[in-house]
Amino acid sequence: MNKKYFFFDIDGTLTDRKTGKIVPSAQVALNELQKAGHFVAIATGRAHYKARKFMESVGLHDMVCCGGGGLVIHDELVQNIPLDLEKSKAIAKQALSLGYGVLFALDDSIKVYTQDHTFQKQVGDRKEPTEYIYDGNLDVDKLDVIYKMYISIPKDKESELTLKDTLGNMRFVPDYLMFQYDAKHQGILDMMQHLGGDLKDVVVFGDDTNDMVMFDPQWTSVAMGNACQELKDIATIVTDANVDDGIYNICKKMEWI
Repeated sequence: MNKKYFFFDIDGTLTDRKTGKIVPSAQVALNELQKAGHFVAIATGRAHYKARKFMESVGLHDMVCCGGGGLVIHDELVQNIPLDLEKSKAIAKQALSLGYGVLFALDDSIKVYTQDHTFQKQVGDRKEPTEYIYDGNLDVDKLDVIYKMYISIPKDKESELTLKDTLGNMRFVPDYLMFQYDAKHQGILDMMQHLGGDLKDVVVFGDDTNDMVMFDPQWTSVAMGNACQELKDIATIVTDANVDDGIYNICKKMEWI
């Protein structure tokens, strides 16, 4: 058997977006791929602390997480790359000078640190479980690591934040801008370097525009049938929708299981 190295996105690929739970046939595929001797991992933008429970729940032990900055190998977090510190500080100070609230993720947890309640007054709470730590003495210049930042700047005001694009950023919800390490492709390369595998044996599964960065002609890229057209256009293979057993079907068809 030619060993393959599989990397699966979570939402809309492994899971049904309506339920948030893994598609049953996708779970069967994961089990059979591992039984066949392949390397099987998650590839997600989620932080390690958020993605680990899902990884464990589906019986996996390896993961590219934190937007590619985090690597879990045999259940051990071996890498977690923070944001560029000086660029992060510059963006944060500019946002604060403009009167916007800034939340800082300074470790691998649900905690975020902020000077005051400005962020919540402007946009409300974040849309996921969060523990807010308020510190009126928080000095941006004295921070020694930043993993993520959240800025309460509206979409139509982003041009005010002239330093915005010096770091990767995205807006998963309309209310605030998020800065996080965004290099899932590099994360896969880093993982493969750790494993000593051949890039031509990599197989990546995804469904949305944020997965486009992982689709590389060096390896096999599989777009789900429910994927956006942009992803399908650059895929090696387009399979059935995830809820229509797309992962299991293509694994059987390609004789990976």
